[in-house]
Amino acid sequence: MVVNFALDSNAYSDFMRVRGARKLFLPLIVLAVLRAGFAAVNQQATNQANLQRFINSDRVSVLSPDDQTTYHDARLCVTLRDKGSALPTNDLWIAALVVQHGLVLCTSDAHFRYLPALVTC
Repeated sequence: MVVNFALDSNAYSDFMRVRGARKLFLPLIVLAVLRAGFAAVNQQATNQANLQRFINSDRVSVLSPDDQTTYHDARLCVTLRDKGSALPTNDLWIAALVVQHGLVLCTSDAHFRYLPALVTC
């Protein structure tokens, strides 16, 4: 069975070093978070160049939200509301994209566990 992974921003640096993964998906929101983080550090040019090389790799695809993503986002919002929980807006969009595409999200953020429809590693 082939498992496809999506990366949260906190998993990006780990997976950048993984050579054996056949396909990785980077939600557009994660790309924005990474670029914002890089803009605030001294090695911005190096980090941006490494990121560009990473997303240009044949094994990496950037996932962009579309109309269908909004349905997943809405369903996840209801799930969280029913549990009395919340996620940061960016993380909710990341979760919606991952669920929409049937991926496993690699993250160290524990709050994603509030979403039973989301598989994490």
